[in-house]
Amino acid sequence: MILAAGRGERLRPLTDRTPKALIEVGDQTLIERHLAALAAAGVHEIVINLAWQGDRIERHLGSGEAFGLDIHYSREPEGALETAGGVRHALPLLGQAPFILISADALTDFPLASLLTRTPAAVGHLVLVDNPPHHAQGDFGLKDGHLTRNSPRFTYSGIGVFRPSAFQALEPGPRALRSVFETAIDARQLSGEYYSGRWLDVGTPQRLERARALIADSHGERSFDRRTGA
Repeated sequence: MILAAGRGERLRPLTDRTPKALIEVGDQTLIERHLAALAAAGVHEIVINLAWQGDRIERHLGSGEAFGLDIHYSREPEGALETAGGVRHALPLLGQAPFILISADALTDFPLASLLTRTPAAVGHLVLVDNPPHHAQGDFGLKDGHLTRNSPRFTYSGIGVFRPSAFQALEPGPRALRSVFETAIDARQLSGEYYSGRWLDVGTPQRLERARALIADSHGERSFDRRTGA
């Protein structure tokens, strides 16, 4: 499932006319990069949640045939349902097996195929990265393969694999993912791993420019430092 329903407030006015998922970085949009990576990893079915300008995303991507994928769309009410609420809303499309969850605005080279064989904890398994300058305090600690609330903390990358059962008991409606995570952490039901490769949250005009420069630079993968964004 790719999360693409957000308004992209911090990228306005660009996102007033273009949904964040369709912003171009290099010769592809952000969401097309994920679709290509998922197809290359061996994924066949994709669910994309839609809200702000969702019709434009659906028209642009269509059925997914161009990527060798079968895309299903989870349409949310105006204003969207936040992350956990969006997953809860999409459960009828997700089936019963664990599913990969990706935020559309992450630029990364994380090996998604590794998640296909991952057996997540009771709730799920998160990919954590070094804390970028705009989120220096991080999100969660990591000890013995499980997430904690302790320091040192890392940042949730927006990539993970989850069990649908973790969302089935949630009441329908807007709900943030962090509350689900914190409950699971206290019950030791959320596993995780640290990733040191490329990752950038394309959430502001400045970080969008860094993402474009990274893709344009033929030496980008070798020189990119997430902690400085350079």
